[in-house]
Amino acid sequence: MNIVLIGYRGTGKSTVGKVLARRLGRDLLSTDTEVVKRAKLSIPELVQRHGWDYFRDMESTVCRDLAGRDQVIIDTGGGAILRPENVDALRKSGQLYWLTASVETISRRIGHDTQRPSLTGGKSFIEEIRDVLAERMLTYQAAADCTIATEGLTVNQVAESILRIISSPSC
Repeated sequence: MNIVLIGYRGTGKSTVGKVLARRLGRDLLSTDTEVVKRAKLSIPELVQRHGWDYFRDMESTVCRDLAGRDQVIIDTGGGAILRPENVDALRKSGQLYWLTASVETISRRIGHDTQRPSLTGGKSFIEEIRDVLAERMLTYQAAADCTIATEGLTVNQVAESILRIISSPSC
């Protein structure tokens, strides 16, 4: 059974994934890293050259491929849950943990990230986070087996919460 981390960027998926992988002795696989590796382009370059639909198609292929593995930690890109087929593939082999944080916390955590192009165009950074979170909220909620609020918690505390759920499956 895989551990699949979902949520908006800046909620701690990659960092928590590293801790879980180390503690459980499992591989950590990142959908974004795998897309970049296969495309041989950064995500901003990929989106600029081929568009978001092309990126999402590659992401779906990667989700399906990674879901075919067992006993791994999968760190998904923030929009991976937008396609039901991605959620279905990931759920077949894993439990999906939705990591959440406030708009302000996300902004503080990813304010200097240059690896993702704008999702909304001309909006301010804070407006984009707020709007995209609002658009995706129900989708994240529907995809998640468990929700973990990361606000005010250390990375180790978030990882501990997931480990507790794994040992006694209840959210």
